[in-house]
Parts: sequence; structure tokens; C-alpha cells
Amino acid sequence: MLSTFWSGFLRFVEKNSKENPVIYSLLKQLRPIEMSEKHIVLSCDNPGFVFFLQKKIHFVEGYLFDHTKKRLRIEIVVKAQNKRQEPPLLRFEPTIEDVFKKAGLNGTFTFDNFAVSSSNQVAYAAAQAVSDSIGKAYNPLVLYGGVGVGKTHLAQAIAQKVLAKKPNKKVLFSPGDLFTNELIEGIREKNTPKFRRKYRQLNLLIVDDVQFIAGKNTVQEEFFHTFNAVISNGGQIVLTSDKPPHEIRRLEDRLRSRFAGGLTVDIQSPDFELRSAILLIKAREKNIDIDLETAKIIAEQVADSRALEGTLLSLYAKTLSNGGKINLEAVEDFFMNVVEQKNKRVSPHDIIKTICTYYDVRQSQLKSPNRAENIALPRQIAMYLLRKELGLKYDQIATLLKRKDHTTVLHGFEKIKSLLARNDIFKKEVDRIVNTL
Repeated sequence: MLSTFWSGFLRFVEKNSKENPVIYSLLKQLRPIEMSEKHIVLSCDNPGFVFFLQKKIHFVEGYLFDHTKKRLRIEIVVKAQNKRQEPPLLRFEPTIEDVFKKAGLNGTFTFDNFAVSSSNQVAYAAAQAVSDSIGKAYNPLVLYGGVGVGKTHLAQAIAQKVLAKKPNKKVLFSPGDLFTNELIEGIREKNTPKFRRKYRQLNLLIVDDVQFIAGKNTVQEEFFHTFNAVISNGGQIVLTSDKPPHEIRRLEDRLRSRFAGGLTVDIQSPDFELRSAILLIKAREKNIDIDLETAKIIAEQVADSRALEGTLLSLYAKTLSNGGKINLEAVEDFFMNVVEQKNKRVSPHDIIKTICTYYDVRQSQLKSPNRAENIALPRQIAMYLLRKELGLKYDQIATLLKRKDHTTVLHGFEKIKSLLARNDIFKKEVDRIVNTL
């Protein structure tokens, strides 16, 4: 599309015209109306502005060549101006970036840079369907899953695709805590009608981490009516959460029922292949040199998708003195240092204490002969983490937990390893314990 090309060109000019910032402010006031292999026609509604711009046309054609690698001749035509309008130089015409920002969007979250695998392909397809037909495909669309699985990325990608096609659509991305805070502010300022005008007349409303409104009666009441108003007007609702609607504690039944009225999709934690793909995408975005085999080794070591980017940047910073190439040797050195630092920071006592706190058991119970399920499972998790996180030997762990011999510890380790592989909810529990450490 011509408008998409022009938006991309404006971004290019903004980035590359620091020494001549006037050019960008001028070009923002032009609109493309025709383009061929040899020329582009731009429109403006002020003859004086055209005369001024003609003196700088060679700069613009130079930027066009740098952007397209083609020699394009620029032609500017004047369209009639409404006399009651302000002069063009004083009128603000928003770019697509301005539109995204007003909607609360992060410009980097698009469908193009979203890595797809078996763990998220259903959510990806549903998000694409919603962006192509808001208010008709799945309404509401609820995306839920753990931290860093891509819920926010997909939700924002929907909004960006909608606005890229129709910038005049009323779209808003609102974190659950922002919705809450804005309502409280509206009540405090006695200005709730302004709040309602902002939220109830939208074509697309996305509420990120909607679980934050649970338990807040006034907020849930307002969101219920907002939800109904947007849906009734043909708008689309997209929600993200860390749990499915039926598991969100203290969520009103009427909201739970509304949320369940559309499509609810679980996004699983990224598998090894997806983590590798995410890493390569992040590296390409940041112009970091890394090959597939090296990326796979990092993906094996880092299970959290958000931690992947941090690991990548840390590795890159350490390799800058050698040209910024992330190779196998650099990766091995990096993870060896991570393990050493972890062992310095986290002691066996820290792991045992954290597990006891999480499952509300006493350390004396954990080390006792008691084989009740509520004691045995935390004990086996302790065996697993002492081995996995600190690399302790089985007989060392047996001594710490007062077990008879290492075979008991080996059995506990293998049991937890098996549970983690087939029970995603249990895996999230253990991940939370590790993150606490």
C-alpha cells in the first residue's frame, strides 16, 4: 500500500535526518497520491509551502534513493484548501507511529516478528483472525499463559494490524492496573463521564493482565458495563491473563461468564525450537552476529523467553572487544560464570527454606520420615533443585534431607523431572520457586 510505503519512508527520514531535522517536519505534511517506477506524486494544500519545499526537493529525492535504491522524481500537486482550516504548517497530521503511541502500543510487537510453533500456533491463528475481522471472529478473545509466552506481543500485534489498515479506528491497549488507576482518578476528580467516553466508544479494547481487576468491586462493575458497551457497538474485546477465566480468583461470575463467551486460548511455555527461533529473531533485530548452533545451545540453557533477550545482550556485551561475534566458546564461558555466581549466591539452606515457605511446611517436616503427599512432594522438589540448581551429589542431598541413601534422592529427582515434562501447571510452580531464589 502507498500509505504503508510512505509511513516507512517517514520513519527512515526521521532516523537519518538528524543533521537536517526540518526535512522530516516538512514531509509529515505531505500525502502520497500516486507512485510508479520512476516518480512519486505528493499532495499539499498550500502553494506557498510547495514553493518553499521545491528548494529542498533534492534532499528528499536523495533520501528516497537511500531508502528504495531507486531514482524517483518527486512531483508535488496542490489540493484546494478549506478556508476555515488552519494553515498547513500549523496543523498536526499524525504519522502511523503517532497513532500507535496514542493507542498505547509498542511499535516492535508485530505479527512479522512473532515466532510461531506448536505451543502458540492456535493463539497466533486466532489473533490473525480477530485482526482481519474485529468484532466478528472471536469476541472476546482471551489469551492466557505464564510470563514471557507472548500474550502481550500477540495482543498488540492485533491492534497494530488494525490501525495500519485503518488509522481512524478507535483502538486502546490498556494494562489492567492502568484501567483501575484511571477509574479511581475519574472518581476522585468527579469525572467518570470522561473515563466512560474514552473506553466505551472504542472499536478495539485490549486489556492486558485483566486479572488485576479481580476483587475490586467498583472496577469490576465499571468494566462489566464497558465490556457490554464495546460489544454492543460492534467493537472487539481482547484480554490477556495469567490464568483462564474460571481460575481467576475473586472475579465476578457475570464477568467470568462474559469472558467465557468468546474464544479462550492457552499459550504454552516456549519449547526448545521456539526459544531458538525467538533468539535468532532478537539477534536479527539488534544486528547481533550469531549462528543457529550457538543459538540452540543458549536456548537449551535458558527456559524463560524474556530471559533469552537479556542473555543475548549480556553475551553480546562480553564479546564486543572481539568484534561482537557470539561463538560457542563465548557461550560456554558465559554459562560457566553464571553457574559459579549462582552457587555463590544460593545455598542449599536457601533452597530448602524457599520451598518450605512456598508449600507452608516446616523444615523439620521436610527432613522427617513423614511420607504424606503434602510433605513428600516439596521434599522431592528440594531434591530436584539441589541437584539441578547447585549441582550437589545425590549422597550430599541425602545427608541434607536426612534420607537413608542416594537412591531415594535419585528416585525423587526423576519423579520431579517427569512431572515437569508433562504437567505445565506444575512446571510453572517450580519456575516460580526458582525465580524467587
